Amino acid sequence: MIRGADIVVRSLIAENAKHIFGYPGGAIMPVYDALYDYSDQIRHVLTRHEQGAIHAAQGYARVSGQVGVALATSGPGATNLITGLADAMIDSTPLVCITGQVAAHLLGTDAFQETDVVGISMPVTKWNIQVRRAEDIAPAIAKGFHIARSGRPGPVLIDITKNAQTDSGEFNYVPCLSIRSYRPYFEVKKDEVQKAAELINAAKRPYVLYGQGVVIGKAESELKAFLDKTGIPAACTLLGSGALSEEHPSYVGKLGMHGNYAPNMLTNQCDVLIAIGMRFDDRVTGDLKRYAKQAKVVHLELDPAEINKNVFADAPVLGDCKQSLSMLNQAVNPNSHEDWMSKFKELELLERESVIANDLSPTKVGLTMGEVIRFINQYKADDAILVTDVGQHQMIAWRYFDYKTSKTQVTSGGLGTMGFALPAALGAQMYDYSRQVICVVGDGGIQMTIQELGTIMQTKAPVKVVLLNNNFLGMVRQWQQMFFDRRYSFTELDNPDFIKLAEAYSIKATKVSEREGLSEAVADMLMHDGPYFLEVVVEKEDNVFPMIATGCSVEEVRLS
Repeated sequence: MIRGADIVVRSLIAENAKHIFGYPGGAIMPVYDALYDYSDQIRHVLTRHEQGAIHAAQGYARVSGQVGVALATSGPGATNLITGLADAMIDSTPLVCITGQVAAHLLGTDAFQETDVVGISMPVTKWNIQVRRAEDIAPAIAKGFHIARSGRPGPVLIDITKNAQTDSGEFNYVPCLSIRSYRPYFEVKKDEVQKAAELINAAKRPYVLYGQGVVIGKAESELKAFLDKTGIPAACTLLGSGALSEEHPSYVGKLGMHGNYAPNMLTNQCDVLIAIGMRFDDRVTGDLKRYAKQAKVVHLELDPAEINKNVFADAPVLGDCKQSLSMLNQAVNPNSHEDWMSKFKELELLERESVIANDLSPTKVGLTMGEVIRFINQYKADDAILVTDVGQHQMIAWRYFDYKTSKTQVTSGGLGTMGFALPAALGAQMYDYSRQVICVVGDGGIQMTIQELGTIMQTKAPVKVVLLNNNFLGMVRQWQQMFFDRRYSFTELDNPDFIKLAEAYSIKATKVSEREGLSEAVADMLMHDGPYFLEVVVEKEDNVFPMIATGCSVEEVRLS
């Protein structure tokens, strides 16, 4: 018989949790007291805000492929997790978040820091529960880890009353392997694979769109084998970046609102569209009424809710894409599609001349965001992890970062959470101190969670922070310029001295505003042994192109 608080910690250790990101408070204090005795088995990282804790857990989970763990107290501590829960839910990130709660006899009395976090978090969690007895803690945590990591991953919240933490219960941890009525996986049907293969074999202009499902399903080698055999052009979603090396001959670029010109334009010219581990998000499809209407659609998808949700699939293949791709590889014929591939190369050349050349080797006086990423590519390691916030810098970094290996792209995709990058980069770095973690942020987003520089200082995590500073909320400003007659309503920022701020946190910092110093500054940053803050002053009114405006078709992509 041990305290419920000790059951919490020992359950996490039984699940092989190596790191917890959190912030203490009254209702979770017994668990923090228990952590004091297990510091040699599990490391707690004290963030500066609960939102920082959950984003750090997200970064940790995305890079490690394991379940991230966040810990918070009741009331405001718990509600500060909600944005991260919503972010993890839509981006399929496995998390177990544990919150303290007032004692069971005080529930419903509006006690100090009491909030119905189970009710609040229900729409943004894969599963949640309130535990009121010590003996129920271990089964709840076991079930939570199973649900978080199985099938399509997602966040779980376990709310534990204070009396459950202080009372005693028997500890006998039994990992959860199955739950009645919960079916996270589906057997791949041979007839579905065969129908898909027949469409692919008959296609003259087939086209692969792959997403994060390939990474989650650990199907990178199966995707490569499929493309090696069929020679089909392949483009990635934002979160699918890195699943296939961009040096692969089938790789043709990135999809979506600020993706590459050819992958968007030719979506409406293919005859068979093969979607692998992606959900046809609106940022990829544009106007659904004019999206790939000429094509037969093959959809390899783990979550049955995503099949036919946005785009009708002529040949849906339900199941884990590692298994379905492996079976499909046996059924498809070898091919090359050279003439079809040449159309992508023609449009790629057009984009290079009109957009990419200006982004990477500009003639203008001011620095561009693209040339910063170009120098990062020049000096970074092949397995460097890119963590981005949300905005113009996110799209530019995604467009030009050289992805060579899987699990090197960490960003907020579906929710678009500003403030995500700095704590997420910390979490990614905590998983592996030997990897380069490059955090690219804008001057707007970084100020939402800038206090996490304190966590970087305390942990000495060698995160490399690159601030692309244009003194604007750049993405909103771009829309105001293009669609609101340059009425820059509340998007220009008066910023602090970021270098002094970073130095106040004992982080080495440099500011670059002239082109001649940029290359050396990036090299110094990436060679520095420890955290580093590099501020680069970029053009105030640069825009990100190509661009598909809201409500437009993918073939209405603009180059300027």
